[in-house]
Amino acid sequence: MPKPPVPDPPAPDESPQSCRRCPLYANATQAVPGEGPPRARILLVGEQPGDEEDRQGRPFVGPAGQLLMRALDAAGLQRGDVFITNAVKHFKWTPAPRGKRRLHKTPAQREIEACEVWLLQELERVRPRVIVALGATAWRALTGEASGFTAAREHVLSERDGVPLIVTYHPSAALRVPSAEMREAMFAEIVAALRRAVDIAAG
Repeated sequence: MPKPPVPDPPAPDESPQSCRRCPLYANATQAVPGEGPPRARILLVGEQPGDEEDRQGRPFVGPAGQLLMRALDAAGLQRGDVFITNAVKHFKWTPAPRGKRRLHKTPAQREIEACEVWLLQELERVRPRVIVALGATAWRALTGEASGFTAAREHVLSERDGVPLIVTYHPSAALRVPSAEMREAMFAEIVAALRRAVDIAAG
């Protein structure tokens, strides 16, 4: 897998909360950094904070996070066992046509690249034994690849520093599909990916 270019390191006084590397900070309540054990063996990377995450300042606490907690439990894990973060630290949203709801909007590649410095910082600090990419945005952020997400779900890949990388669906994708059968199949694949991560981390 080709090694993506390394972004400029943060300034000594720069942090995710003070980051102005892209415009997303302007409409977000706050940056949402990752959380978990400082030396977690398993690190999960999602796409970006959602509405609830933006309000609380914690990753995966909304509906997708609830599904992820169910998947972790089914894989024999607890939230406190893993480090959970997102490729993009600010919530990108658009107003709903009616009402005050804030609707999720997929981050652009330039926004993923602007936020890469913070993801790299977390990877270097935690040094996990295995990384799980939840969804295509996390896959792009970790590999620099613009395509190949579907095929990548079938293999254990090697991340930029040789850390095994497992690719699976983002929990929000399982929430969006209309069919209960499809939701169950996607949930099962997420659980299988987490179980695979457990096996690798224990090795």
